[in-house]
Amino acid sequence: MVTVTEKTNLDTFDIDLQQGEEIAHLINNEDKKVATAIQKIIPQIGFAIEEITARMRKGGRMAYFGSGTSGRIGILDASEMPPTFGVAQNLIQAFISGGDEAVRFAVENAEDREEFAVEDFETFNPQSDDIIVAISASGNPQYTYKVLQLAKEKNLLTIAITSNPEARFKPFADIFLCAEVGPEAIAGSSRMKSGTAQKMILNMLSTGAMIRLGKTYHNYMVDVQIHNQKLRERGIRYICEITKTDERTAEKTLQIAKNVKTACVMILKKCNKDTAEKMLKANNGILRKII
Repeated sequence: MVTVTEKTNLDTFDIDLQQGEEIAHLINNEDKKVATAIQKIIPQIGFAIEEITARMRKGGRMAYFGSGTSGRIGILDASEMPPTFGVAQNLIQAFISGGDEAVRFAVENAEDREEFAVEDFETFNPQSDDIIVAISASGNPQYTYKVLQLAKEKNLLTIAITSNPEARFKPFADIFLCAEVGPEAIAGSSRMKSGTAQKMILNMLSTGAMIRLGKTYHNYMVDVQIHNQKLRERGIRYICEITKTDERTAEKTLQIAKNVKTACVMILKKCNKDTAEKMLKANNGILRKII
């Protein structure tokens, strides 16, 4: 059976006869369909965010598993969480079939290797409150199928992200997130619409959970890690806007606090760093509960 992403797209059938601008138009028209497809599953995505958050509040972690493009997208999302939201490196992890080599080079047969799934699953070493997310455009490769099967055997929360409503791994998914984006502009090139949909969904899941965990104040990344000049300037700007203080005070306080959230509490509550940190700890790090 031919999966959706492998089917011929009649809207781009003569794309090889077009000039550059028309090619871009045709691809752009296909990309517009992605957001619409995701909009249809917003309730399921929202439910997933709440379930992820509930488990993370109890100490749970989340792991993404995918092959090829899907695996690389998972790695991209997971790697951005610590610097963006100040979370531990192991809170959201990502695994790609074929290991590190597959990040840069295509290891095409890796998606069919069940033993890779077993190895990566054991490396993650899931506990009762952890979340397993399988990512695959077709939902058929043995790697993601086996990962979800193993996760269900341990009664873990399982989430599947795909573009195929008939995905083989569907029966093992507690939450099935299928963005039906239709045939790709180039038949079978699931790095295109399907890959875009996967990135958008992962952005919603991870960012949504971080928001629910209090890692933002309004839409400010108040747990951003200050590792370079750009981020330092961003942190100072956040402090100024949140506390309505001047730039000099914000910069001086951030230098002491080493953290935007702590600096905001110090300024608004007129306290020292230790007191600010104790207040944040008592409120689960949620700035809104304090200010």
